[in-house]
Amino acid sequence: MRGDGRRETAFMGVPIEVMISVGKARPLVADLVKLRRDSVITLNTRIDDPVELYVGERLIARGELQEMDDGSGQLGVRLTEVADLSKGV
Repeated sequence: MRGDGRRETAFMGVPIEVMISVGKARPLVADLVKLRRDSVITLNTRIDDPVELYVGERLIARGELQEMDDGSGQLGVRLTEVADLSKGV
């Protein structure tokens, strides 16, 4: 049962957490317990590979990491593919 447009619009102002996945690693437990400051874990991706954006476990988009132009040093994601979200997240 679909609600009326007012009810659906009310949800548009609710913040939602988006997780960005840059890659995966599969280290041994023995390697994990040896981790220290400045340790490096090798991921299964390259620096220029697309990142994936998730809401919960649902993949909603892919994109490229980029540094923001405002001098803040923050990262952003330029979207290159977006899933059809017309039926909801």
